[in-house]
Amino acid sequence: MERIIYCLTGRSANVVVPIETSETADGFEFVEVKPGRVIRVRHIIPDRQVVEDESGPAGSIPCKRKISVFRNGQLYIENLSEAVRAEVLDGQNGENGAEPNSTVEVEVSDCNSTTPSAAAPQHCKANGDNVVTQQPQPGQQRRRRKPKRTVVIDCERQISCCKGSHSDVVLFFIHGVGGSLDIWGHQLDFFAQLGYEVVAPDLAGHGASSVPQVSAAYTFYALAEDVRAIFKRYARKRNILVGHSYGVSFCTFLAHEYPEEIHKMVMINGGGPTALEPSICSVFNLPACMLQCLSPCLSWSFLKAGFAHQGAKEKQLLKDSNAFNVSSFVLRAMMSGQYWPEGDEVYHAEITVPTLLVHGIYDRFVPVEEDQRMAEILILAFLKIINEGSHMVMMECPDTVNTLLHEFFLWQPDVPKKPKQEAKPTPTKLSTTNRDTRPSTPERTSKTKNK
Repeated sequence: MERIIYCLTGRSANVVVPIETSETADGFEFVEVKPGRVIRVRHIIPDRQVVEDESGPAGSIPCKRKISVFRNGQLYIENLSEAVRAEVLDGQNGENGAEPNSTVEVEVSDCNSTTPSAAAPQHCKANGDNVVTQQPQPGQQRRRRKPKRTVVIDCERQISCCKGSHSDVVLFFIHGVGGSLDIWGHQLDFFAQLGYEVVAPDLAGHGASSVPQVSAAYTFYALAEDVRAIFKRYARKRNILVGHSYGVSFCTFLAHEYPEEIHKMVMINGGGPTALEPSICSVFNLPACMLQCLSPCLSWSFLKAGFAHQGAKEKQLLKDSNAFNVSSFVLRAMMSGQYWPEGDEVYHAEITVPTLLVHGIYDRFVPVEEDQRMAEILILAFLKIINEGSHMVMMECPDTVNTLLHEFFLWQPDVPKKPKQEAKPTPTKLSTTNRDTRPSTPERTSKTKNK
């Protein structure tokens, strides 16, 4: 049945050079992640003069938090680090920094329970130690709830400046549904000129990668394994992930699986920290042949919702970047394969990788509230909002996005200075000629008694 629908869609299969004869041309490579599953990758290693890391010692930030998950679905996060989030957010996002040693209460999932015990505490008071305590109502017996699961994070993150001249730094760019590596054209050229090594793959069924003919090849887990294979092939000591839309989920997956190898991460219009689940009532659940007939309407809808302005410039950007130029079969399989129940708020709260969130204010796919929620859940994260951009903000405002990313790559926390130890004065022995031999006065005697 899948092959019949595949023929009815009328899409042209992507042309992929066999892995045995593929060669690097203009920075493009073809990697066979599985037998018959070939991924096109743009890999640029610029000619640069490698220098030693002159940024000095890396800044160390303690990541300490306690995550409690209750049976009613409530998630209670207690940040135990001393001024971690306040320092990071104040340096990068102005006055939106969180309080140190703060507590955050959120709901992991929607609960149908309406009992008072399932609701969040309404009578809370902060004491002098910034610890939130619940005040019981009069006449109500205080009952302490036991969490279903408790996760304690206690580690030190070494964060250093990542320059283009450093040979151990690699930038990975992951696109989302309907895109290709070409949507990163401005970013790849910009950072390659600065000396960075960049890697950008085409997801399966997108760009010039192979097009499997079964829907199971486009599930989240199948695509995540492809991204993992690309990452393990090109990874170095300090790796930086940059994801857009659906590609943010794959970056989150890698950051959770390899926290020591991922140095920093950037999320561009990625949405909130919720588990993925395909929508039942969606136009993408229609048969592939019907989606093929509706493709002009879908392209127009994407142009309207993905860009702040809908003009000839934006149409040319979509055409040049080969974005949203996938078959209806692949598009339907991608949307129905977005099932990732593990990626809930607890999963994101466990990530300790420093993260920059970039959001285009006119984005109609991802509300700004979702990225704000993501910034609250992550332990080391801050949010930047671009007022001129939408969902494809890296194409609409390339200079602004490139500047934000570059500043984030170069950022590192200040190394605390060790306090100087003052030399203790050596006691001097008084000679008998200089010793005070005056008789004790009443005033001197009273001081001695009060000591």
